[in-house]
Amino acid sequence: MSIDFLFQIFEKYQDQDAILWNNERYSYRWLLNRIHFWQHEMEVHEIFPGMIVALEGDFSPDGIALFLALTNKNCIIVPLLNIAIPDRETKFNIAQVEFCFHVDRQDTVQTKRVSHSSDHEFFRILRAGNFPGLILFSSGTSGEPKAAVHNFAKLLEKFKTPRPSLRMLNFLLFDHWGGLNTMLHALSNGGTVLTVQERSPDDICAAIEQYQIEVLPASPTFLNLLLLSEAYQRHDLSSLKIISYGTEPMPESTLQQVKELYPKVKLQQTYGLIELGVLRSKSKSSDSLWVKIGGEGFQTRVVDGILQIKADSAMMGYLNAPSPFTEDGWFHTGDAVEVDGEYLKILGRKSELINVGGEKVYPAEVESVIQEIDNVAEVTVYKKSHPFTGNIVCAKIRLAQEESDPKSFIRNLKRYCQERLAKYKVPVKVVISDESQSSQRFKKARHSVSSKS
Repeated sequence: MSIDFLFQIFEKYQDQDAILWNNERYSYRWLLNRIHFWQHEMEVHEIFPGMIVALEGDFSPDGIALFLALTNKNCIIVPLLNIAIPDRETKFNIAQVEFCFHVDRQDTVQTKRVSHSSDHEFFRILRAGNFPGLILFSSGTSGEPKAAVHNFAKLLEKFKTPRPSLRMLNFLLFDHWGGLNTMLHALSNGGTVLTVQERSPDDICAAIEQYQIEVLPASPTFLNLLLLSEAYQRHDLSSLKIISYGTEPMPESTLQQVKELYPKVKLQQTYGLIELGVLRSKSKSSDSLWVKIGGEGFQTRVVDGILQIKADSAMMGYLNAPSPFTEDGWFHTGDAVEVDGEYLKILGRKSELINVGGEKVYPAEVESVIQEIDNVAEVTVYKKSHPFTGNIVCAKIRLAQEESDPKSFIRNLKRYCQERLAKYKVPVKVVISDESQSSQRFKKARHSVSSKS
């Protein structure tokens, strides 16, 4: 079976904590017993291998146990958040969901049979091979979300290689691979998963202190909010060994601030996509944005400045979009990179590139400079069309405290940028707004910010 190797690990560590949730501890023995319980319940509900099952939840004890039980049953799992989401029915229709488990914030489980006919070719292939499947959705910031279908057995292969046993906080969300990757990394090594329902800087720091967490996976946007809140001053974070970051480009100014605060903590850049999984990565150093990615089962190449990846664990394809693979099997990531030997620096999405009179501007570089300025809480750099240069660089700023003279602040901001950036990279238009610029996933909400400005 696909997760027999996990059961062996759970048996080995059965007296140790597997999950910390809601001030309660759940051992590996409990987790094994709960997986067996849900396997029995699946028989009662007539859930068979190859069925498309939505699992609406979070990293609660039963949410985790159900996810593993469905995997062991060789179902095709559609993990979704257990909150009201506007495109829920759209995702059910795209994935052709046949059954749904809903795990609420109290870890209570409800079930519902859904009438869809699951006849896609990818599903027939998974059923014929008796493989577990996984369907992950893109964020869908522009248009319908894309549904990536995986042979989940291939994604699970990486977790068979032993790694250190650590206490990890499951910061990233339940419906994307980053969060699932953290959970499986911890459990496949006899570590401990701390699951949280609230993700404010103070809540996260309090949880790290209370449970002596060793690994915090987070987004650069969250780390910036953490610095701004100064929650790290109100809690003891000395247990931390690793802060990993990914999901979006890291502003160099934010990285340097975190490194100065925690010089003994390893800062590790990660790289992953819902279409490929999370690659092994090694940062050049904790204060460097240069990273080496790849590892067993992955190949990388750069074509016209854009990263391409070939992966054994790559998705089978999208349910509702054309194949993004080249004829020779490489995935076009859309991420622009610089190359220095074995190391890459991720500049940002090609789609976010600002072309100013033929010159390239990557928003993350400008944002990093602006983030150095006192009283800047958040900044998002975006483009607006211009009749002479094609585009101009714009910046939306959220201030930490209200400025008595906003026009003077904007003049000083532009002067600061002029001293540190090429002329064409300096924002022409600066908007001050009190709106949050981060999404529910603690990523920079570029599309919504630029569309409103």
